[in-house]
Amino acid sequence: MGPRDGIEDDMSVPTKIDRMEDGDIVIRWDDETQTRWKAFELRQACPCATCREKKREVASAPSKPKLLPVISAAEARPVRIESMRPVGNYAYNINFSDGHGSGIFSFAMLKRESQPRGPAVAETQ
Repeated sequence: MGPRDGIEDDMSVPTKIDRMEDGDIVIRWDDETQTRWKAFELRQACPCATCREKKREVASAPSKPKLLPVISAAEARPVRIESMRPVGNYAYNINFSDGHGSGIFSFAMLKRESQPRGPAVAETQ
């Protein structure tokens, strides 16, 4: 079995993931492109059922006067990516510093929704 077995021909596959000093991750793809994600962007884009339901509730809630939200100390801290684990040959499960870790981020979603950075270039350090 090869690294692309079971993968659709038009789906890009990550070849390398780097964690940057600022906490962002850069994903290099087999088509020579790269994408960069901030941890909070990934957290907000979480595709799990709980997060999708919360987004639906917010979108369908009647407009009310804006009150200052009460948030916990954990919510006030910047979110970080604690770990990433492959799920089959199509996605990653990402665990965040706020304790959330049930989202399955498909390769297609990670590539499509992030900010493209063009062709991957060799890092000079």
